[in-house]
Amino acid sequence: MVNLPVGVLALQGAVGSHAGILRGLGAKVREVRTPAHLTDLAGLVIPGGESSVMMLGIEREKLAEPLREFASSGRPVLGTCAGMIVLDKEHLGLLGVVAERNAFGRQSHSFECTLPVQEVGTVHAVFIRAPRVVQCSTDVAVLAEIDGYPVAVQQGNLMAISFHPELVGETRLHRRFLDSC
Repeated sequence: MVNLPVGVLALQGAVGSHAGILRGLGAKVREVRTPAHLTDLAGLVIPGGESSVMMLGIEREKLAEPLREFASSGRPVLGTCAGMIVLDKEHLGLLGVVAERNAFGRQSHSFECTLPVQEVGTVHAVFIRAPRVVQCSTDVAVLAEIDGYPVAVQQGNLMAISFHPELVGETRLHRRFLDSC
């Protein structure tokens, strides 16, 4: 088990749901709101929510460069839904993808499905105004797709998914994240 705490970026979004799953798996969790909160973390989750609001919070709290340094240190980062957008080339520039916001449509087009994810198995995936990858660097591994578009990717210590496992108690992706910490 991880000795150091893991962080959940707590500026906006599904912070409590992620923290609850991580605690249920035995992890110590710290909510991250300032650069100082990144100190001595084993890994970081960037939750779903509203990516524009999250980026405003990152800017307000002067977290962009500390988040880049954190990811560059090799510690694991898991981004879910809006977290995928925050990590992409057009935002923090950490993950070699471009994510299209609301790619599956409006709130009324939200859906659930069973989704095979490489190295994890078939998961129950909830897509709510979800992004999808529309541009992907060659060093990014695609772990799952829908209609030919990546919805789960991995690049080194960074993993990003378009969906919300935390909303349905799906723990395997969080377990994989903790195992990499």
